[in-house]
Amino acid sequence: MANPKELDPAESPQAFYGAELRRLRLAKGLSQEALGALVFCSGAYIGQMESATRQPQKDLSERLDVALGTDGHFTRLYPMVTRSRFADYFTAVRELQEMARTIYEYDPVLVPGLLQTAEYARAVFRAFDPLRLAVETDELVSMRMERAHILHSPTRPRYWVVLDEAVIRRVTGNARVMHGQLAHLAQLVRSNRIVLQVLPFSAGGHPLMQGSLTLMTFVDAPPVAYGEGPYRGQLIDDPAYVENCRWAYDLVRSAALSHEASLALIEAAAEDYASEQD
Repeated sequence: MANPKELDPAESPQAFYGAELRRLRLAKGLSQEALGALVFCSGAYIGQMESATRQPQKDLSERLDVALGTDGHFTRLYPMVTRSRFADYFTAVRELQEMARTIYEYDPVLVPGLLQTAEYARAVFRAFDPLRLAVETDELVSMRMERAHILHSPTRPRYWVVLDEAVIRRVTGNARVMHGQLAHLAQLVRSNRIVLQVLPFSAGGHPLMQGSLTLMTFVDAPPVAYGEGPYRGQLIDDPAYVENCRWAYDLVRSAALSHEASLALIEAAAEDYASEQD
Protein backbone atom coordinates (compact mmCIF):
# COMPACT_ATOMS: atom_id res chain seq x y z
CA MET A 1 0.00 0.00 0.00
CA ALA A 2 1.18 3.55 -0.69
CA ASN A 3 2.49 5.68 2.12
CA PRO A 4 -0.35 7.19 4.16
CA LYS A 5 -1.42 10.77 3.69
CA GLU A 6 0.29 13.31 5.91
CA LEU A 7 -1.63 13.65 9.15
CA ASP A 8 -1.84 16.44 11.65
CA PRO A 9 -1.70 14.50 14.94
CA ALA A 10 -3.59 17.32 16.66
CA GLU A 11 -6.51 17.05 14.25
CA SER A 12 -8.30 14.28 16.15
CA PRO A 13 -7.58 11.33 18.47
CA GLN A 14 -7.84 9.01 15.47
CA ALA A 15 -5.25 11.06 13.56
CA PHE A 16 -2.98 10.99 16.61
CA TYR A 17 -3.36 7.20 16.85
CA GLY A 18 -2.51 6.84 13.14
CA ALA A 19 0.51 9.13 13.37
CA GLU A 20 1.79 7.30 16.43
CA LEU A 21 1.32 3.93 14.76
CA ARG A 22 3.34 5.04 11.75
CA ARG A 23 6.06 6.65 13.88
CA LEU A 24 6.55 3.62 16.10
CA ARG A 25 6.32 1.15 13.22
CA LEU A 26 9.07 2.99 11.34
CA ALA A 27 11.16 3.19 14.52
CA LYS A 28 11.08 -0.61 14.58
CA GLY A 29 12.06 -0.77 10.90
CA LEU A 30 8.86 -2.58 9.94
CA SER A 31 6.86 -2.25 6.74
CA GLN A 32 3.08 -2.14 6.93
CA GLU A 33 2.97 -5.72 5.64
CA ALA A 34 5.52 -6.93 8.21
CA LEU A 35 3.65 -5.34 11.10
CA GLY A 36 0.38 -6.70 9.78
CA ALA A 37 1.82 -10.21 9.80
CA LEU A 38 2.81 -9.78 13.47
CA VAL A 39 -0.67 -8.65 14.55
CA PHE A 40 -2.69 -10.93 12.23
CA CYS A 41 -4.09 -8.39 9.78
CA SER A 42 -3.16 -7.12 6.32
CA GLY A 43 -0.60 -4.45 5.61
CA ALA A 44 -3.36 -2.50 3.86
CA TYR A 45 -5.37 -2.43 7.09
CA ILE A 46 -2.31 -1.07 8.94
CA GLY A 47 -2.07 1.64 6.27
CA GLN A 48 -5.72 2.53 6.65
CA MET A 49 -5.29 3.00 10.39
CA GLU A 50 -2.17 5.09 9.84
CA SER A 51 -4.08 7.37 7.47
CA ALA A 52 -7.00 7.61 9.95
CA THR A 53 -9.32 6.04 7.40
CA ARG A 54 -10.15 3.08 9.65
CA GLN A 55 -10.70 2.97 13.38
CA PRO A 56 -8.56 0.48 15.30
CA GLN A 57 -10.07 -2.33 17.33
CA LYS A 58 -9.41 -2.97 21.01
CA ASP A 59 -7.87 -6.41 20.51
CA LEU A 60 -5.75 -5.16 17.63
CA SER A 61 -4.51 -2.26 19.78
CA GLU A 62 -3.41 -4.79 22.37
CA ARG A 63 -1.56 -6.83 19.74
CA LEU A 64 0.13 -3.69 18.42
CA ASP A 65 1.43 -2.93 21.91
CA VAL A 66 2.94 -6.41 22.09
CA ALA A 67 4.44 -6.32 18.60
CA LEU A 68 5.89 -2.82 18.98
CA GLY A 69 6.80 -3.08 22.67
CA THR A 70 4.81 0.06 23.50
CA ASP A 71 3.72 -0.87 27.04
CA GLY A 72 -0.02 -0.38 26.58
CA HIS A 73 0.27 2.86 24.55
CA PHE A 74 -2.26 1.92 21.86
CA THR A 75 -4.55 0.18 24.33
CA ARG A 76 -4.77 3.46 26.27
CA LEU A 77 -5.36 5.48 23.11
CA TYR A 78 -8.15 3.21 21.89
CA PRO A 79 -10.97 4.62 24.13
CA MET A 80 -10.11 8.16 23.02
CA VAL A 81 -10.46 7.15 19.37
CA THR A 82 -13.85 5.51 19.84
CA ARG A 83 -15.21 8.56 21.65
CA SER A 84 -14.32 10.72 18.64
CA ARG A 85 -16.00 8.52 16.05
CA PHE A 86 -18.07 11.39 14.57
CA ALA A 87 -15.04 13.56 13.66
CA ASP A 88 -14.50 13.87 9.90
CA TYR A 89 -16.72 10.84 9.43
CA PHE A 90 -17.62 11.35 5.81
CA THR A 91 -14.08 11.99 4.63
CA ALA A 92 -13.32 8.46 5.78
CA VAL A 93 -16.48 7.10 4.11
CA ARG A 94 -15.49 8.59 0.75
CA GLU A 95 -12.04 7.06 0.97
CA LEU A 96 -13.43 3.67 1.95
CA GLN A 97 -15.87 3.69 -0.97
CA GLU A 98 -12.88 4.03 -3.29
CA MET A 99 -11.34 0.88 -1.79
CA ALA A 100 -14.48 -1.21 -1.27
CA ARG A 101 -15.03 -4.53 -2.98
CA THR A 102 -18.79 -4.39 -2.33
CA ILE A 103 -21.12 -1.59 -1.21
CA TYR A 104 -24.59 -2.30 0.14
CA GLU A 105 -26.88 0.66 0.86
CA TYR A 106 -30.36 1.24 2.22
CA ASP A 107 -31.99 4.65 2.31
CA PRO A 108 -35.48 5.48 3.57
CA VAL A 109 -35.64 9.07 2.28
CA LEU A 110 -33.15 9.97 -0.46
CA VAL A 111 -31.33 8.50 -3.42
CA PRO A 112 -27.79 7.78 -2.10
CA GLY A 113 -25.09 10.24 -3.12
CA LEU A 114 -23.27 7.89 -5.51
CA LEU A 115 -26.45 7.51 -7.56
CA GLN A 116 -27.65 11.12 -7.63
CA THR A 117 -27.92 13.32 -10.71
CA ALA A 118 -26.52 16.83 -10.48
CA GLU A 119 -30.00 18.40 -10.41
CA TYR A 120 -31.22 16.03 -7.70
CA ALA A 121 -28.10 16.65 -5.62
CA ARG A 122 -28.57 20.41 -5.99
CA ALA A 123 -32.18 20.10 -4.78
CA VAL A 124 -31.02 18.06 -1.78
CA PHE A 125 -28.36 20.60 -0.82
CA ARG A 126 -30.83 23.47 -1.19
CA ALA A 127 -33.36 21.71 1.01
CA PHE A 128 -30.70 21.00 3.61
CA ASP A 129 -29.56 24.62 3.77
CA PRO A 130 -31.76 27.12 1.88
CA LEU A 131 -29.37 29.99 2.79
CA ARG A 132 -26.23 28.41 1.32
CA LEU A 133 -24.62 30.52 -1.40
CA ALA A 134 -25.13 29.23 -4.94
CA VAL A 135 -21.37 28.99 -5.55
CA GLU A 136 -20.99 26.79 -2.46
CA THR A 137 -23.84 24.56 -3.61
CA ASP A 138 -22.24 24.23 -7.05
CA GLU A 139 -18.99 23.13 -5.43
CA LEU A 140 -20.76 20.50 -3.33
CA VAL A 141 -22.63 19.20 -6.39
CA SER A 142 -19.38 18.98 -8.35
CA MET A 143 -17.73 17.00 -5.56
CA ARG A 144 -20.67 14.61 -5.39
CA MET A 145 -20.64 14.03 -9.13
CA GLU A 146 -16.91 13.33 -9.02
CA ARG A 147 -17.46 10.60 -6.43
CA ALA A 148 -19.77 8.72 -8.78
CA HIS A 149 -16.87 7.79 -11.06
CA ILE A 150 -16.24 4.68 -8.99
CA LEU A 151 -19.39 3.09 -10.47
CA HIS A 152 -17.95 3.44 -13.97
CA SER A 153 -14.34 2.41 -13.43
CA PRO A 154 -13.04 -1.03 -14.48
CA THR A 155 -12.37 -1.83 -10.81
CA ARG A 156 -15.76 -0.59 -9.61
CA PRO A 157 -17.24 -2.19 -6.49
CA ARG A 158 -20.26 -4.43 -6.67
CA TYR A 159 -23.08 -2.13 -5.61
CA TRP A 160 -26.47 -3.19 -4.22
CA VAL A 161 -29.01 -0.64 -3.06
CA VAL A 162 -32.44 -0.93 -1.47
CA LEU A 163 -34.58 2.20 -1.63
CA ASP A 164 -37.71 2.74 0.38
CA GLU A 165 -40.69 3.51 -1.83
CA ALA A 166 -40.79 6.94 -0.17
CA VAL A 167 -37.59 7.81 -2.06
CA ILE A 168 -39.52 7.46 -5.31
CA ARG A 169 -42.77 9.07 -4.18
CA ARG A 170 -41.44 12.08 -2.28
CA VAL A 171 -40.75 14.91 -4.73
CA THR A 172 -37.23 16.27 -4.34
CA GLY A 173 -36.88 19.45 -6.39
CA ASN A 174 -39.76 19.08 -8.85
CA ALA A 175 -41.25 16.61 -11.33
CA ARG A 176 -38.53 17.32 -13.91
CA VAL A 177 -35.76 16.63 -11.37
CA MET A 178 -37.47 13.43 -10.22
CA HIS A 179 -37.95 12.21 -13.79
CA GLY A 180 -34.28 12.74 -14.53
CA GLN A 181 -33.21 11.04 -11.33
CA LEU A 182 -35.39 7.97 -11.79
CA ALA A 183 -34.38 7.67 -15.44
CA HIS A 184 -30.75 7.75 -14.28
CA LEU A 185 -31.39 4.95 -11.79
CA ALA A 186 -33.06 2.87 -14.49
CA GLN A 187 -30.11 3.43 -16.81
CA LEU A 188 -27.65 2.30 -14.13
CA VAL A 189 -29.68 -0.87 -13.61
CA ARG A 190 -30.05 -1.61 -17.32
CA SER A 191 -26.32 -1.08 -17.94
CA ASN A 192 -25.56 -3.59 -15.14
CA ARG A 193 -23.78 -1.01 -12.98
CA ILE A 194 -25.91 -1.63 -9.90
CA VAL A 195 -28.43 -4.01 -8.38
CA LEU A 196 -31.48 -2.09 -7.12
CA GLN A 197 -34.54 -3.09 -5.13
CA VAL A 198 -37.46 -1.04 -3.87
CA LEU A 199 -38.93 -1.70 -0.44
CA PRO A 200 -42.68 -1.09 -0.95
CA PHE A 201 -44.93 0.63 1.57
CA SER A 202 -46.80 -2.67 1.86
CA ALA A 203 -43.71 -4.30 3.46
CA GLY A 204 -44.61 -2.61 6.77
CA GLY A 205 -42.11 -2.40 9.62
CA HIS A 206 -38.50 -3.46 9.28
CA PRO A 207 -35.18 -3.24 11.20
CA LEU A 208 -33.87 -0.14 9.37
CA MET A 209 -36.88 2.14 9.79
CA GLN A 210 -34.91 4.73 11.74
CA GLY A 211 -32.19 5.61 9.26
CA SER A 212 -29.93 4.85 6.33
CA LEU A 213 -27.26 2.17 6.31
CA THR A 214 -24.16 1.52 4.23
CA LEU A 215 -22.14 -1.69 4.47
CA MET A 216 -18.75 -2.03 2.78
CA THR A 217 -16.51 -5.06 2.38
CA PHE A 218 -12.87 -5.11 1.30
CA VAL A 219 -10.41 -7.56 -0.18
CA ASP A 220 -7.83 -7.22 2.59
CA ALA A 221 -9.55 -5.52 5.53
CA PRO A 222 -12.59 -6.15 7.76
CA PRO A 223 -16.01 -4.82 6.71
CA VAL A 224 -17.48 -1.58 8.04
CA ALA A 225 -20.97 -0.20 8.67
CA TYR A 226 -22.00 3.43 8.33
CA GLY A 227 -25.27 4.96 9.50
CA GLU A 228 -26.36 8.53 8.95
CA GLY A 229 -28.79 10.94 10.56
CA PRO A 230 -29.26 14.72 10.52
CA TYR A 231 -25.90 16.54 10.60
CA ARG A 232 -23.74 13.55 11.48
CA GLY A 233 -22.92 9.95 10.71
CA GLN A 234 -21.40 6.99 12.49
CA LEU A 235 -18.71 4.80 10.98
CA ILE A 236 -18.16 1.57 12.92
CA ASP A 237 -16.12 -1.55 12.24
CA ASP A 238 -16.80 -3.45 15.45
CA PRO A 239 -17.38 -7.01 14.13
CA ALA A 240 -20.46 -7.73 16.23
CA TYR A 241 -22.09 -4.43 15.28
CA VAL A 242 -21.33 -4.92 11.58
CA GLU A 243 -22.77 -8.44 11.70
CA ASN A 244 -25.99 -7.12 13.26
CA CYS A 245 -26.21 -4.47 10.54
CA ARG A 246 -25.70 -7.09 7.84
CA TRP A 247 -28.49 -9.21 9.34
CA ALA A 248 -30.82 -6.18 9.37
CA TYR A 249 -29.93 -5.37 5.77
CA ASP A 250 -30.63 -8.93 4.66
CA LEU A 251 -34.05 -8.81 6.32
CA VAL A 252 -34.89 -5.58 4.50
CA ARG A 253 -33.59 -6.96 1.21
CA SER A 254 -35.72 -10.07 1.58
CA ALA A 255 -38.86 -7.91 2.02
CA ALA A 256 -38.13 -5.74 -1.02
CA LEU A 257 -39.48 -6.17 -4.53
CA SER A 258 -37.46 -8.24 -6.96
CA HIS A 259 -34.82 -6.63 -9.15
CA GLU A 260 -37.15 -6.77 -12.17
CA ALA A 261 -40.25 -5.54 -10.34
CA SER A 262 -38.25 -2.69 -8.80
CA LEU A 263 -37.01 -1.56 -12.21
CA ALA A 264 -40.56 -1.63 -13.56
CA LEU A 265 -41.79 0.47 -10.63
CA ILE A 266 -39.03 3.04 -11.08
CA GLU A 267 -39.62 3.36 -14.82
CA ALA A 268 -43.37 3.70 -14.30
CA ALA A 269 -42.80 6.42 -11.72
CA ALA A 270 -40.42 8.19 -14.09
CA GLU A 271 -43.14 8.22 -16.75
CA ASP A 272 -45.61 9.64 -14.23
CA TYR A 273 -43.22 12.49 -13.42
CA ALA A 274 -42.65 13.09 -17.14
CA SER A 275 -46.40 13.44 -17.70
CA GLU A 276 -46.61 16.00 -14.90
CA GLN A 277 -44.31 18.25 -16.91
CA ASP A 278 -46.65 18.31 -19.90
